[in-house]
Amino acid sequence: MPTDTNSNGDIFGGWIMSQIDICEDILAQENARGRVVTVRVNGTTFYKPMNAGYVVYCYGKCTRIENSSIPLKLEVWGKPVFEELENERYCVIEAVFTYASINQEGKSRKIER
Repeated sequence: MPTDTNSNGDIFGGWIMSQIDICEDILAQENARGRVVTVRVNGTTFYKPMNAGYVVYCYGKCTRIENSSIPLKLEVWGKPVFEELENERYCVIEAVFTYASINQEGKSRKIER
């Protein structure tokens, strides 16, 4: 059994969440134009399990920029690796991650617009 799956062969939700955080961190840094940290994960909904061997697609969107934080809406889609049809993808997770902009000392930093 692969290390990041349960006994049914489904990928652990925590592993998917860690991959989302890596992807969304990049989007948050682009919008903050600097260093960020994850401060909140809201309303995470897991719609379907994904088996080991699925292709994982992470899509994020900046919903707004606040003084020093950035909420990002995200979706994770998946499909079996051997399915060639685009329409075989399905939504696995929806959530909102909020990132805070920080300076090099780790203190809150206002986001310049």
